[in-house]
Amino acid sequence: MKLAVPTRGNLVDDHFGHCEAYTIFTVDSNNRIEASEILPSPQGCGCKSDIASVLQKMGVTVMLSGNMGNGALNVLTSHSIEVYRGCSGNVRHLAELYLQGDIADTGLGCKSHELHGEEHKCNH
Repeated sequence: MKLAVPTRGNLVDDHFGHCEAYTIFTVDSNNRIEASEILPSPQGCGCKSDIASVLQKMGVTVMLSGNMGNGALNVLTSHSIEVYRGCSGNVRHLAELYLQGDIADTGLGCKSHELHGEEHKCNH
């Protein structure tokens, strides 16, 4: 499995469509991160770029993101990428929380996760 996180530095970028890069995590069969790579973001708005098809071809099936408009959400889901909006914090720690089952899509507004002394927020 592969997870993608819109990234600025080592933090989740607040806006999917204008992020600096995407951090791609490769997850092994034991639900552990075995590798990560940085994919530079295309110029312009994410929902109007080919990033969804690029991520799909790379094997990405989950996007843990900050804010994202409906256009981007629709493009990603049409490429079989499950989206979790409103996430924040350190990208690797967020991915690990997701793999532990601590990030869930509730369909509700802002939801805070206070885990391991670090706050991660997800609008689901």
